[in-house]
Amino acid sequence: MTLSPTAKWLLRLAMALGLAVIYVPLLVVLVNSFNADRTFAWPPPSWTTEWWARAWENEGARNALWTSVKAGIFATVIALILGTLVAFAVQRYRFFGRDTVSLLVVLPIALPGIVTGIALDSAFRTVAGPLGVSKGLLSVVIGHATFCVVVVYNNVLARLRRFGVNMEDASADLGASTFQTFRYVTFPLLRSALFAGGLLAFALSFDEIVVTTFTAGAGVQTLPIWIFANLFRPNQAPIINVVAAVLIVVSVIPIYVAQRLSSDTAGGRL
Repeated sequence: MTLSPTAKWLLRLAMALGLAVIYVPLLVVLVNSFNADRTFAWPPPSWTTEWWARAWENEGARNALWTSVKAGIFATVIALILGTLVAFAVQRYRFFGRDTVSLLVVLPIALPGIVTGIALDSAFRTVAGPLGVSKGLLSVVIGHATFCVVVVYNNVLARLRRFGVNMEDASADLGASTFQTFRYVTFPLLRSALFAGGLLAFALSFDEIVVTTFTAGAGVQTLPIWIFANLFRPNQAPIINVVAAVLIVVSVIPIYVAQRLSSDTAGGRL
């Protein structure tokens, strides 16, 4: 389709406006984390790193950061295992209900977070509760894993479809066992997809707040929950900007790396 010069400029303007709506507020948060003025006067009258030091000294923020890291790591491990296994089952085998299984795996990330949160809250109260599994870090990990599995599944499934089974068949024809084929052929081809899926899963878990609100028990506070709890405390505003800046960086970097690894130029290498 050929566009006129006017149409091209209008599309560029629309894209620029859309990106500005998304990223300008994030940049403002990053800038204000170094703003020496407590009222966030604009432009900043002077710059300081005092708020960063105070944020690090804040025990609540540090504990929330560590909780988010633990929840993200555990949810990512679960997602890598389950997502990879389901991707292999769906791609390599033909069985009744295969498309339904694929839909059920992908569905959690399509549902509104509040729906998933309510469902998990009901499950822990009516099913897991009587079994002795109370709300805490474990329930947060399980809640995050429900949607983290999707990104790993999609990455691994796409990579399996891309390279097919020809190289694995060639490895078997040359006398390699199933384990040797997986170790020397399949895993190297999947390595970048697994790493990219793991990074995306960690990023999703790290900044999740809706599902966490419904699954976290008393005393369990992730970094997004800590920010929300302190959002309306004026004396905490500078520190919140710093914590939000950290949250932005920790979320953006894994997503950027995952995008680079998942691109066609990444191939099967890591």
